[in-house]
Amino acid sequence: MQKHEIVEIINDFLINEFEIEESKLVPGAHLKNDLGLESLDYVDIAVIVEEKFGFKIKGEDMGNVLTLDMLYDYIFTRSNQ
Repeated sequence: MQKHEIVEIINDFLINEFEIEESKLVPGAHLKNDLGLESLDYVDIAVIVEEKFGFKIKGEDMGNVLTLDMLYDYIFTRSNQ
């Protein structure tokens, strides 16, 4: 899967499920500070990742994902292994 496809899927999810404005979805956006995501939101992200990309996010890995670009890169790396 190409990175731009991952970006599109994740951004669509964030817009539709969390009602985040598209203008806030820039690669450097901090998931908590800029996008307002909370720890319970990460569960929803983990579910959509498993559903759309076919792998489970490890909790310890998600703790190291701070920005939107880090999330994209993490999914890209895991989905292309």
